[in-house]
Amino acid sequence: MIIIQMFLWKRTNSLLSTMDKLQKPQIICHVEKVANYSINDVKWIPSSAKFVSIGGNPNGTGIIEVYCLGGDGVERISEFCKKEHFKCGTFDASSLNSRHLATGDYTGRLQVWDLEDTLLPIYKTTKHTSVINCIDGVGGTSTGCGAPEIVTGSKDGNVMVWDVRQKDIPVAKFGPADGVTGRDCWSVGFGNSYNSEERVVAAGYDNGDIKIYDLKMMNVRWSKCVKNGVVGLQFDRKDIPMNKLVAATLESKIYLFDTRTQHPKKGFAQLSEKAHNSTVWLVKHLPQNREIFVTTGGAGTLCLWK
Repeated sequence: MIIIQMFLWKRTNSLLSTMDKLQKPQIICHVEKVANYSINDVKWIPSSAKFVSIGGNPNGTGIIEVYCLGGDGVERISEFCKKEHFKCGTFDASSLNSRHLATGDYTGRLQVWDLEDTLLPIYKTTKHTSVINCIDGVGGTSTGCGAPEIVTGSKDGNVMVWDVRQKDIPVAKFGPADGVTGRDCWSVGFGNSYNSEERVVAAGYDNGDIKIYDLKMMNVRWSKCVKNGVVGLQFDRKDIPMNKLVAATLESKIYLFDTRTQHPKKGFAQLSEKAHNSTVWLVKHLPQNREIFVTTGGAGTLCLWK
């Protein structure tokens, strides 16, 4: 049994006690929904009260369900199944008019779906040779910040950047040298996309490597090994000059890097913190305030950070 949980974050305003006066943040479970399949990712559909649940059935087929948040809780309004198990998804490379969902699956296929007509994907590529572990998008809702693009990271060790206007050919590819076995890429994220020329991709790997790839210069701009596998990372904002990068890892730690300045030898200033008593699976910044982010732990815990 898999449970979809939706949480509310609020501040208490009661004047009844000293604790209330401190206005401590609270995370409250707002609604739960039981699903009978493995959920690998959930994403809000932009500018709506709807979200998608992405995963796979016990028989190995992929499933995507669309839910709507209403006065009576969460209602499933549609679903579609495909042959292969879905691993990850993003809306961030699509405009608000189309709101197309890009997905990666266990066979290494990148597909883009129109949720109004899911019979066939509107874009598909099979350049990855193994499971696509992670995906991110940029440029879908921003103007003057470059073309809409999708980035995928795979077990085959490659990080590929895609423009859906170019059929089956990545606009950038970063991977191991010929003859070298690549490390499993577990997380990717766009950043520094504040004009039509600048853009970077951060990637985290199973051996603890974090690399920032510069898409303008087509090289590695910065790299560091944090010794534990990097299962999640995110810039605080994609469409501003690089400011803050947070990485979530195995062995209970998060790392926060100040990317505004870079020492020629020591790299970025950083902080680390033990966030959970388990793997820190995810880090996400609050859209309304980039100083606030949440992490999720393998023991079922959530932590709110400022």
